[in-house]
Amino acid sequence: MSEKVALSLEQIHELLPHRYPMLLVDRVLEISDQGVVAEKLVSTNDPFLQGHFPGKPIMPGVLILEAMAQTAGLGIYWNLPQHRGKGVALAGIDRVRFRRPVVPGDILTLNVIFTRRRGRVMKAKGVASVQGEAAAEADFMAAIVDWEKIS
Repeated sequence: MSEKVALSLEQIHELLPHRYPMLLVDRVLEISDQGVVAEKLVSTNDPFLQGHFPGKPIMPGVLILEAMAQTAGLGIYWNLPQHRGKGVALAGIDRVRFRRPVVPGDILTLNVIFTRRRGRVMKAKGVASVQGEAAAEADFMAAIVDWEKIS
């Protein structure tokens, strides 16, 4: 197992192509060849909360999954630097469960563990939690793709 390190927002920007409002990872607490622990600071100012739902803001489940997928993408780019500049595309999501709502003020902790790598495809298990309580969990499959080949 390699050393676990933290990443700054600047380093996150160097690895991921996502930008506001679609960047859903605010900081990386640990990253290694085994997985990634990151955080999304859920704010009342997040644009998706304006309409989901007025007066009762809840982070959409699909965006919680996207945050976990971005966390996995960070780990892929970190561990496979030869693929930086290429795309990481979500290839599958299995065993998704939503356990609790995520609301403004929550710190969503994103824990992704890599379970398998075969060529350009990686599998991972993700858990998103708030104060140690699981909010969502899923198994992910991601593939490394060339941006030029995507039309």
